[in-house]
Amino acid sequence: MSGVLPRLFETPLADLEPAIELRGVTKSFTTPSGSTYTALKDLDLRVAPGEFCAIVGPTGCGKSTTLTLVSGLEQPTTGTVEVHGEVVTEITPGVGFMFQTDAILPWKTVLDNVALGPRFRGTARSIAETAAKDWLRRVGLSGFEDRFPHQLSGGMRKRVALAQSLINEPAILLMDEPFSALDVQTRAIMSNELLQLWDLTRPAVIFVTHDLEEAIALADKVVVMTAGPGGTVKDTFEIDLPRPRVVQEIRFEPRFVDLYQQIWEALRSEVDIAYSQTTVAKERVA
Repeated sequence: MSGVLPRLFETPLADLEPAIELRGVTKSFTTPSGSTYTALKDLDLRVAPGEFCAIVGPTGCGKSTTLTLVSGLEQPTTGTVEVHGEVVTEITPGVGFMFQTDAILPWKTVLDNVALGPRFRGTARSIAETAAKDWLRRVGLSGFEDRFPHQLSGGMRKRVALAQSLINEPAILLMDEPFSALDVQTRAIMSNELLQLWDLTRPAVIFVTHDLEEAIALADKVVVMTAGPGGTVKDTFEIDLPRPRVVQEIRFEPRFVDLYQQIWEALRSEVDIAYSQTTVAKERVA
């Protein structure tokens, strides 16, 4: 994959055939009471190969549902989801998924957890462990190979989860608020490390977050979604900040502040709508 990167990135991302494309996607669920809830409605979204796309929006707008559709964990009610030009009808190969809560197995060591992906794909143990040690070095966990998850801090567990996802060199990486449980300082460090690791293989990324600053600091584009039910794309903003970026420093750039103001103007009304809906729902229950 790395051999095609120099040619790939001579072409503007917007001109590339999409790695991920959702066209007219609606996703509805049946609630426990038997009614229908529409999480997404008429959603159109394109992500180019190697593009880092962040999605922001109020709670309940369908951000996480978008990820499950791309991964193949869910199927759309109507519309089409494609990955590399192929319609998604089952679990999508070549996709890494990093959840809000890490998927580290508590009874396995750090080394065994990171080596799991290659082992499931039939790689010999010695080769898988060598690759796992290399990725643990990249995420700053050399020397912790024999530790168990309960012996790690929250930030260290996230580093293990990153290594778990990236060791398979996915063409697409889906991330659902992966750093939300971390303290502010650790979150900034992890964001910076994510950018450095992403730059090694440049998968297409969809990164879901509630943190607008995090979205701008990381992404090539930020997609703002409307309040649910029936969330859809309200607006898309190209992030023209130079790379490589230092997340802890880029926030002080005048252009960062300009982008934040522009995107917040689009996001604020959707947050207000979602808050109003929550208030009405609480009053009805009361």
